[in-house]
Amino acid sequence: MPHPDEPYYCSQQINIPPDFPDILKQFTKAAIRTQPKDVLQWSTAYFQAMTSGEIPPMKQRMDGPVATQKKDTGLTIELLKTMNRQLGKAKTLERKDIEDKWLALCLPKESLDDLFRLGDFTDSVEWHKFLALACSLLADNIATALKILCEVLTSDPPGGPAKIPYKTWLDLYRYLATIDGSIPKNTIEDVQSYVMYYVEKQNGMIMPRNFLNPDCPKLF
Repeated sequence: MPHPDEPYYCSQQINIPPDFPDILKQFTKAAIRTQPKDVLQWSTAYFQAMTSGEIPPMKQRMDGPVATQKKDTGLTIELLKTMNRQLGKAKTLERKDIEDKWLALCLPKESLDDLFRLGDFTDSVEWHKFLALACSLLADNIATALKILCEVLTSDPPGGPAKIPYKTWLDLYRYLATIDGSIPKNTIEDVQSYVMYYVEKQNGMIMPRNFLNPDCPKLF
């Protein structure tokens, strides 16, 4: 679990008065970077997480809403990264686990309910599938959704190639294609054939520049 004293990535230095107690300094930095819509609700979740030794609901970098998202939900890539740090170790989760983290970040419950309905999730939710659908909220097509998904799931540092296991990528590509309902099977097979050249050279990993290459067949 990242400690709150670990460095955050930010284009601007955040200056906190030196006479602030350390816990308030870290809290203030986290609040400035996360920019919660409901500061009181977020603060409660932040200190509850810190008290229980959990990963708090805070961004590691400042960002803003993605310009291509389908509607202004307040969701951002960094918020999805936060949720993945909190929940990503589990393959399957209870709906309430996801709802608690979502609401702690002051994201609208209506958008969460829409995702649950779209994925036809009942009591048990496959985390990667939920995450893929959430990424699609920030994208205007499946290729962009998969690019965002790589950025959220990768263990590469910010600005790196955003590699993830090819099997994970392919499973989620097929899943989003099924949800979309208009992507032919042969389209997915053509993409598979193209990217395998890179996957084999990259020890079973894939990165956005592989499937976003102009020579790659369209993903949709």
